Amino acid sequence: MELLEGVWAYLGSRAFLDGAVNTMKLTLVSQIVAVLLGFIIALAKMSRWKLLQGLAASYIWIFRGIPVLVQLIFVYTALPQFGIRLTGFQSAFVALALNEAAYMAEIVRSGLASVGKGQHRAANALGMNSWQRMRYVVLPQAFRVIVPPTANQFIGMLKTSAMASVVGYTDLLLTAQQTASANFDYVDTLIAAVIYYLAFTALFTLVQTYLERRMDITRSRTRKPRLFSLMKRGKSIL
Repeated sequence: MELLEGVWAYLGSRAFLDGAVNTMKLTLVSQIVAVLLGFIIALAKMSRWKLLQGLAASYIWIFRGIPVLVQLIFVYTALPQFGIRLTGFQSAFVALALNEAAYMAEIVRSGLASVGKGQHRAANALGMNSWQRMRYVVLPQAFRVIVPPTANQFIGMLKTSAMASVVGYTDLLLTAQQTASANFDYVDTLIAAVIYYLAFTALFTLVQTYLERRMDITRSRTRKPRLFSLMKRGKSIL
């Protein structure tokens, strides 16, 4: 009972709430930027120009081949020698976003490549230009492939963001460590941090499930006959 009271007190404390907000902020910002960069890198790797293909492939090779912790420490400690000084949050954001973009590029590329060439030819036959073909034909189908692994990457980014504590960013883990060092209460503080991480993971999982259900073709196909049936019987579907 005493343990539960201690954990509950830390969960509602201002320090832990701030740490949880900082963790979520770093995760969301880094992952969103990584998705955008990954999309650009994927298009470069799929382009007809060999130079762009080579640059994209080199980027993916470098950032996937080096541990993210090494990249984080490099950004925080090595860049100041070139006159670039970043805060803990800025260093973590740059390192995590650049590293994650390499993984997102491969996810986006696999999604775009999953759309058959027949779909492209059909769009061309309808007179669509490149943007219209991408907007109305390729992306809606590619998203069904891209969304599930991207949601998994969000969860992975949430856990990877704990490395930001190494460069002094006051995230959830660093808050727990500092509180435990001050109070010598390692069990309660770490349990409180774990509960926050599990809650965030559950939230991302719910979003992932919702998006997958919305993009499920078989589900929408089985739902249409029921809608038409209800409309024929004069029942409101609202």
